[in-house]
Amino acid sequence: MSTTSPSLGRMSPPLVAPRVTQIVAKTLLWAATALTVGVLVFIVAFVLRRGLPYVTGDFLTEAPRDMGRAGGILPMIVGTLYVTAVAVAVATPLGLGTAIYLTEYTRGGFLTRVVRFGAECLAGVPSIIFGLFGFVFFVITLGMGWSVLAGGLTLAFMILPTVIRTAEEAVKSVPPQYREVAYTLGASKWQAIVKVVLPSALPGILTGIILGIGRSLSETAAVIFTAGSSLKMPVSLFDPARTMSVHFYLLAREGISMPKAYATAAVLVLAILVINATAYGLMHRFMKRFS
Repeated sequence: MSTTSPSLGRMSPPLVAPRVTQIVAKTLLWAATALTVGVLVFIVAFVLRRGLPYVTGDFLTEAPRDMGRAGGILPMIVGTLYVTAVAVAVATPLGLGTAIYLTEYTRGGFLTRVVRFGAECLAGVPSIIFGLFGFVFFVITLGMGWSVLAGGLTLAFMILPTVIRTAEEAVKSVPPQYREVAYTLGASKWQAIVKVVLPSALPGILTGIILGIGRSLSETAAVIFTAGSSLKMPVSLFDPARTMSVHFYLLAREGISMPKAYATAAVLVLAILVINATAYGLMHRFMKRFS
């Protein structure tokens, strides 16, 4: 005769219904998302509201005068473009090549772990340390002086970990079947990488490059030590240059002209937004065409 209690065969009802838990979790996630977007919109609106009234055609096409109290920011725009272009041109092939080597030509050995560990450590180095390194190595040791080239190379080292990690994850996300089909059609390993893997991973690779461009445009500490803060128009890679972020920092810190500082910040914010929007638009257009 069984003495088992009837209650042991029945499961107790949950304290909270799954639907209620789902609603609460979804509400919290929406609240966190809204708060994040709200902070971003507030910062952008604050800068644009204070800076856009002073952004005129003369401000964008004239050189600064009286230490930045008058005139415009044309040399700063050119200097920012030069330094960022050098950084991206150096970091992109190095980062992409490293990512391809780590994902396609190694099997997770000791060297792979060392490279990944080094990239992660490099990503955690403060920008001021990069500035000191660039000042000692590029400016003094290699004799480049304060120049666009020294600033661009320093920024290239800063954004290199971002490019490596994003490109590596993008290449890893490509299904193995794509490679197998390419091999069965007679393609070599390099042909499969160039013709199949990289086009499929391009959106993720572009994301890393976009993040690197954004950091290059907004960096101050590393650039002021290596590219300098000259108000003159740079005409070569060996000329000193002042970027827009450095110009904004100096105007605000020294109290030279807060209206000009906010106007410079507004132009910098708009430039980052335009670059990101253009890059993402091209990326989605390419994805649609590729698919």
